[in-house]
Amino acid sequence: MSVAFTREEDLEATAADLVDRPISPHPNHVTAEGLAQIEAELAAARAAYAAAQASGSIEADRTAMARATRDLRYWLARRASARLLEPPANGRVRFGKRFIIEREDGRTQTWRIVGEDEADPAQGSVSHVSPLARALMGKGVDDEAEVAGQTVVVIEVE
Repeated sequence: MSVAFTREEDLEATAADLVDRPISPHPNHVTAEGLAQIEAELAAARAAYAAAQASGSIEADRTAMARATRDLRYWLARRASARLLEPPANGRVRFGKRFIIEREDGRTQTWRIVGEDEADPAQGSVSHVSPLARALMGKGVDDEAEVAGQTVVVIEVE
C-alpha cells in the first residue's frame, strides 16, 4: 500500500514501535578496535537519547527516543557480552590476524578476522563466524582450504 493512503498517526506509531536489533547467538569476540567501536556506538546512542529528550516536538521525541532506546539496548548488550581477544603470536590464521590468500584464478586477497559488529568485507575484514573465517581458522602458510567451492591457499599470515 502506498504511504499516501496511510494516516500520519499510523506512521508515528510504526516509528515508535521499533523492533529490537537481533543479538547474535555466537560468542561476542572483539578486537581492541571492535571494543572501541562498541564504546563509540554506545556513546552515540546515549547522545541521541539525550538529544531526543531535549527536543521540543513530542512526536519527534517519541520516535527519536524509541530509536535511541533500541540502539542503547543493543550496544549495552553487545558491550556486556564482549570478550576481548588478542591474536596469538603463532603463524596461523586466528581471530584478529591479517592473512593473504591466493585463489585458483591467481587473485590474492588480504583479510582480517574480527568480531561480528566490526566486520566489513569491503574493507577486508570478515566476521569470525563467516564461512571464509571458519574454513581458514588454524591454517598456516601453504595450507589449502575450500572456500565457496574454490580451493584457496594461505600465502601469508601477519
